This record gives sequence, structure tokens and C-alpha cells, in this order.
Amino acid sequence: MYVIVEIAGKQFPVREKDQLVVPRLAGNANDSVTFDRVLLVAGNGETRIGTPVVPDASVEATILEHIKGDKILVFRKKRRKRFKVKRGHRQPWTRIEIQKLSLGGEQPENAADESAADAAAESESAEADAAPAPDPVEEAAPPEGEKSS
Repeated sequence: MYVIVEIAGKQFPVREKDQLVVPRLAGNANDSVTFDRVLLVAGNGETRIGTPVVPDASVEATILEHIKGDKILVFRKKRRKRFKVKRGHRQPWTRIEIQKLSLGGEQPENAADESAADAAAESESAEADAAPAPDPVEEAAPPEGEKSS
């Protein structure tokens, strides 16, 4: 089973025990982080696609270390003008390990039946308690025999 999760604006396909290098995350080494933006869950012959996210699904991970990426050089030059600029930077990254994929929608069969029965009972009681709303057209019309001003 795998999921596609959004981390820091980028999408990553992950499985349990995977190690990923993602854009820098807040937190220290050995901290636990949870990602709630699960976009797709696939496996066991079933695929659930979120609109935009899969409800109650999350991914738990542990921060292993903070690292820097390779040096990126930016060299600018204007020919015949004696203008040269050499700059660069190293992008900060975080290495994480996926610990657990929580799908949230999975419940034992009897618990799902009980929750469906509770929801049906609540909707019936809500319908019985709701009083009919007065018709606004009847209230706005003047009584018969009187002129409207």
C-alpha cells in the first residue's frame, strides 16, 4: 500500500519505512511530525482519491536529520562590459522516515454499522424537531379589505 502526500507544497509517493529528503521542516532530529494532506491512497486492489484530500488520512514520520543540498552556482556575465557576478547557495533539506500510514476511514464492521444507525436516528430526530418555517409571501400580503399604502 502507498499514499501520495503533500509535504511543503510538493507531492511524494510514500510507503511505510521509506526514507525521503524533503524541503526543510521545522523541528529537531528524532521529532515526530504528522502530515494531514494525503491526496491519494492506493493498495489492496482499491484506490481512494481525495477531493482535494482523503478525509481522516494522515502520515506519521520521524525527522532523521537536517542536511544541505549540493552547491548551486549562479554566474552572470555581460560581455565586453567587465561585469561578472558569481553567487551560489545550498538548499536546506530534511531527511525523514515514514513510520505509519493512517487511513482513518477503516473501522471494524460492527462499529461502522453502529455509527450508521446513530446517524440515521439523529437525522430522524432533527426532522421531527424542526418546525415548518412560515411562508414569507403570506406575511407580506395585506389583509383583505384594507388598502396597501
